[in-house]
Amino acid sequence: MSYIIDRRLNSKNKSAVNRQRFLRRYRDQIQKSVSDAVSNRSIRDIDKGGKVSIPAKDIGEPVIHHGNGGHNTRVLPGNKQFTTGDKVNRPQGGAGGGGGKNASDSGEGEDDFSFTLSQEEFLDFMFEGLELPNLIKRQLSGVEEFKKVRGGIANEGQPGRINIVRSLRAANMRRIALTAGKRKRLLELEEQLNLLDQQEESKRDLLLRQEILHEMTKLSHAIKRTPWLDTFDLKYNLQIKQPIPRSKAVMFCIMDVSGSMDQATKDIAKRFFILLYLFLQRNYEKTEIVFIRHHTSAKEVDEDEFFHSRETGGTVVSSSLKLMQEIIEDRYSPNEWNIYGAQASDGDNWGDDSANCKELMSEHLLPLCQYYSYIEITPHDHQALWRTYEEVQKEHSDKFSLQHIIGIEDIYPVFRELFHKKVA
Repeated sequence: MSYIIDRRLNSKNKSAVNRQRFLRRYRDQIQKSVSDAVSNRSIRDIDKGGKVSIPAKDIGEPVIHHGNGGHNTRVLPGNKQFTTGDKVNRPQGGAGGGGGKNASDSGEGEDDFSFTLSQEEFLDFMFEGLELPNLIKRQLSGVEEFKKVRGGIANEGQPGRINIVRSLRAANMRRIALTAGKRKRLLELEEQLNLLDQQEESKRDLLLRQEILHEMTKLSHAIKRTPWLDTFDLKYNLQIKQPIPRSKAVMFCIMDVSGSMDQATKDIAKRFFILLYLFLQRNYEKTEIVFIRHHTSAKEVDEDEFFHSRETGGTVVSSSLKLMQEIIEDRYSPNEWNIYGAQASDGDNWGDDSANCKELMSEHLLPLCQYYSYIEITPHDHQALWRTYEEVQKEHSDKFSLQHIIGIEDIYPVFRELFHKKVA
């Protein structure tokens, strides 16, 4: 009998392949669990990994077994109720199929399958299938990053990049070129020697035969002295640096912080922008983010002030759109940058300002933008700003989207709807 002892090291990622296979197989169920987890988490923990659960019924495997049909003969132990020869009625229920294990009145059931996702895996599932719409490569963003591509064959290079086939082919060509004349002369001498050997021994010219043998020996030695592989024959794969084209993109995050936005509404807006911030930071290295807070006046702020400032006031939405237009004209040329905008508000706006918003959006901003999204956070009926933006969407459906959010549970589905990857 042969024994096989597995002495392979138990590496840390030994089961990584099986784990990735499991994640691919139950992708839809995990995606749903991640979606539920995002809605139930606090703002601070929204990007962390953690435990997710899959319903046990979704990971059940089919089982092939005998059903309850047909005629069976069994030997069962007797008891006080049954004696030898009694006929036992067949159990009620459907024939065949797997036995159900859901919770019942008796309290029996099966728990969901729970496991832990790392932060990387959690973020992968969170932002899978999302992209910035209409992103195009306008120009090269500097020359700081390159990729190496094959650039042909060179006579010099590193030993690790030697091209064996090309080197042997060059050596063979060199040997043929250097020895072709000698081999041809050698064949001629062999024919002369054969003709001499076919003559009668008394008539054979022995001196000529000796000279032919001597010349053949010299030619053979000359051919053997030709190097089989010379340094001149070595060929190397040449690699050249090629600049990597990068897309330059800027995202304007505009949040309404007016007095009509209560703390719960602001928290929902912050959750949306945190998701957007994580999405951009994870998927796009060359993306800049501009934070704008507004009430009656708009102000460009840094990340910390955007999420934590308590300043508030009335509501003039057009002030933020004017500031966005000024920043674009000052710093972000549409010929070089992909420009995006995301705006969150409760829909409340001052007087006739919604008409100004429509003019700014249709005539000044959308011609410069790749995509603009607006979310309205309110459990009440829509106001003038929503109806104004609906008209803008009808005119620019490829660049403008608006969505309605009522509660925290709507944030992630709305986010996916706004930035889902469109099939060409």
